Amino acid sequence: MKFSVTWLKDHLETSASLSEITDALNAIGLEVEGVEDPAETLAGFTVAEVLTAKKHPDADKLQVLTVDTGDGDPLQVVCGAPNARAGMKGVLGLPGAVVPSNGMQLRKSAIRGVESNGMMCSVSELELGDDHDGIIELPAEASVGHSFADYHGSSPIIDVAITPNRPDCMGVYGIARDLAAAGLGTLKPIAMPRFEAAGECPVEIRTDDAEGCPAFYGRVIKGVKNAPSPDWLQQRLQNAGQKPISLIVDLTNYLMLAYGRPAHAYDLAKLSGAVVARRAKDGEQVVALNDKTYTLDDSMTVIADDAGVHDIAGIMGGAHSGCSQGTTDVLLEIAYFNPPRIGVTGRKLGLASDARTRFERGVDPEFLDDGLDLLTGLLVELGGGTASEVTRAGAAPTEPKVIEFDTGLTARLGGVDVPAETQRAILESLDFKVADDWPENGKVTCPPRRHDIEGPADLVEEVVRIHGLDNVASVALPRAEGVAKPTASADQLRERKLRRAAAATGLHEAITWSFISEEQAAHIGGGRWVLDNPISEDMKVMRPSLLPGLLSAVQRNLHRGASAVRLFEIGRRYLADGEHPTLVAVLAGERDGRSWASGKARSFDAYDAKAVCLELLRSAGAPVDKLMVMGEAGDVYHPGQSATLRLGPKNQLASFGMIHPKTLAAFDIDVPVAAIGIHFDAIPVKKGAASFARASYAPPALQAITRDFAFLVPTELAAGDLLRSIKGADKQAIVDAQIFDVFAGQGVPEGKKSIAIEVTLQPGEKSFTDEEIKAISDKVVAAAAKQGAELRG
Repeated sequence: MKFSVTWLKDHLETSASLSEITDALNAIGLEVEGVEDPAETLAGFTVAEVLTAKKHPDADKLQVLTVDTGDGDPLQVVCGAPNARAGMKGVLGLPGAVVPSNGMQLRKSAIRGVESNGMMCSVSELELGDDHDGIIELPAEASVGHSFADYHGSSPIIDVAITPNRPDCMGVYGIARDLAAAGLGTLKPIAMPRFEAAGECPVEIRTDDAEGCPAFYGRVIKGVKNAPSPDWLQQRLQNAGQKPISLIVDLTNYLMLAYGRPAHAYDLAKLSGAVVARRAKDGEQVVALNDKTYTLDDSMTVIADDAGVHDIAGIMGGAHSGCSQGTTDVLLEIAYFNPPRIGVTGRKLGLASDARTRFERGVDPEFLDDGLDLLTGLLVELGGGTASEVTRAGAAPTEPKVIEFDTGLTARLGGVDVPAETQRAILESLDFKVADDWPENGKVTCPPRRHDIEGPADLVEEVVRIHGLDNVASVALPRAEGVAKPTASADQLRERKLRRAAAATGLHEAITWSFISEEQAAHIGGGRWVLDNPISEDMKVMRPSLLPGLLSAVQRNLHRGASAVRLFEIGRRYLADGEHPTLVAVLAGERDGRSWASGKARSFDAYDAKAVCLELLRSAGAPVDKLMVMGEAGDVYHPGQSATLRLGPKNQLASFGMIHPKTLAAFDIDVPVAAIGIHFDAIPVKKGAASFARASYAPPALQAITRDFAFLVPTELAAGDLLRSIKGADKQAIVDAQIFDVFAGQGVPEGKKSIAIEVTLQPGEKSFTDEEIKAISDKVVAAAAKQGAELRG
């Protein structure tokens, strides 16, 4: 929420500086997100008087002005504004000034051959409004040479983050109240303009939905002149980021921003019959002020007349009954709406507004009459007209909440010792009512606007934040004697190991959104969980895989000139049966760049992905030697270039392979991409407590020996299956086996291939004899035969 210091001082009598105000806001829990100083933006712009205005010798629509800046040395300025003339006063941007609307730095230059020393500025160029038909015209009493920032009354603008539990601070007056309670000044009483109400309200006002709209008040004002708002009002709205529209609309926005109280104004000429707060009918439609059509259901509260719906209650008015420049008679409405119902309606319609933000958090139920009187008085004072009496339908829930409070709780929960009388003063300054015999009688009556106060702990928070959060001493948590016990779970430790192992293999960690678009989800088989109210359409589906986010990252990096992208991410994927922790990695582009030794660059392939996958599984504690390479990994992968790694036919630990060209095309990627997916929850947990220290390395006493075997096997046999069988032929003697050649062609029967394997044998207490080696070799051949392999002669 944004507001200027000037606006704040409308409600707070204080001599505090800007830094003192921002420090106090942070100290009481109203976080300052930023401070803007318009005086800096308007530096270099000065009040100037046009002395002469002559036609440009070489341009029909330009004039050459002589401009007095107050220093006795008039400047020549070329200007194209139709209203520029001798004797007027305006705003001159001097050389070196930066135009706020476009960032252009002014300098001395020649325009059509005539020297120009700056620029006479329009309202839109200084971002003070939308008018760009001519330059700014200042009153005759404006002081020439005066800084325009000072003349305009520019005031620093503070941007405060209001947490959802503090709707009472969603108006400048509420913020001023908190600062006054913190001792930064004195809260000024609300200045209520005087007006005379004449006659009953000519429009019937009623509420037929007591649950959704407990209180609905209104009055008519006739004979209003809906002119542009005065400068002070426009300036305050602009400070808050609002665009001034007209006096009637601007005053309703002012009431909301200044006092946190939304209200609405209807053009009386566009209404017919009674104005009623009621439930919508299923299928009813309304065109809102944003010119969008919304279809309603019977859970939603609306404001309607005999002709139909005019207003989505508490969220947005309708376009049909809104006020225009020609509006002279208005119906002012102020109401109290059920906060949960407003929130549900807003989410269903996907409609957000400043009014909804306040109503769904809870506005002050006691500020209906005063709010309507304040709005009426300002409108009559500034726009004229005659106001009717108020018609009231229903009543707001103003029954105060009473809480039993022990002042000692502040020290126990808040960690700061605040005297009981100081606590009383703080609570009373925030409009809480405390019993006369405090603290013996600990009853505290809460103001109805404080919807966030539910119990004693909330009162502690109020006392501590006004006392000053900075005054709460930092106290270390108690710590047990000795070495601290580890707090990370087994899953967290495994994630850390995997993260380090992935980085060690040359992968870079990425963090992508947990939500993807429906289009991206469709490319990987669709998502199970779709959000009803997403942040955007590109973040609508809870990701069933981490792959779309990483492929999007690959695409961005490749399009920015990267020749190789190696990324991994550890996160959750969301399936029908819940969340699943997963690691996904992608290898894209060039594995090896071109060089004199290798020639052309080489891309990543499925074997690169397999090697990385096995290394990461080994780091995660998976029994890599027992894994089976099986089948295709899914439609997302290239046919024939992917596989899964399993412990048995049903327990899939990982998948790897090349991504399907169609999937790559969907993500606008034109290079091969290899991918890896590891399922944490499928990796078996090691039994027994893991030792912190590694076992000491003891090298074998005797030298290992190797034996080579060449087998003829069926073409369709996976080499990994043969290798696993051979390793298991004699687990005590065989310590390793690896493939060093695969051949098919001349000399190999059709339908067969030759696989050559080197087997490493490690003797124990004594060297192997020839007979023992022969026996081990026979076991190897027998194990291979079970896979359909035969020893080549």
